[in-house]
Amino acid sequence: MSGNNESRLILALDVYERERALKIAEQTAEYLWAIKVNWPLIIGSGLGIVTELKDATGLPIIADLKLADIPNTNRLIASRVFEAGADYIIAHGFVGSDSVRAVMELGKTIIVVEMSHPGAKEFIQPAADKLVELANRLEPFGVIAPATRPERVAYIRSRLNSEVKILTPGVGAQGGKAGEVLKAGADYIIVGRSIYASENPRESARRLYEETMEV
Repeated sequence: MSGNNESRLILALDVYERERALKIAEQTAEYLWAIKVNWPLIIGSGLGIVTELKDATGLPIIADLKLADIPNTNRLIASRVFEAGADYIIAHGFVGSDSVRAVMELGKTIIVVEMSHPGAKEFIQPAADKLVELANRLEPFGVIAPATRPERVAYIRSRLNSEVKILTPGVGAQGGKAGEVLKAGADYIIVGRSIYASENPRESARRLYEETMEV
């Protein structure tokens, strides 16, 4: 299963309603590399939405669960989510390598090394160096870094193994700019409200896609 391999755009589909989610996904699919689902959509529509989105669009699905529990609990959750069709699961790294490995043993994993909201500066950003070291040891598919702070993306890229991808949330509503963060070293940008809350999600996705193609 693969998306638009030229695209560097991931849609964060943070809505509750199943029908709305499917409609937006189908409208924007041709401009996306993948769709990211988070707790709001899974709680609102059930885990089956992962399967439905994958079947409807043919795109990879990233389950943004930010798993942060003991290895056995992470394993129990990840097992069901991968079975539902998720291609990637996002997990926190601060719980340690054993908890992250429990997810990685089941499928492709993305580790949070820094988040996009202001509060991330309090605790996660000071730990970013160690979280990057963790990612370099475990070699997941990718890491999460903040599009709202391109200088941090550049910093993380300079210390991260080159084969590990950087995915950056925070473009659009949170203030991050696609061009800036891609130039800083991001591989993919993650955009939510600027697409799904717009009057024309397809057109918004198209504009962002074209912006990323210019970098």
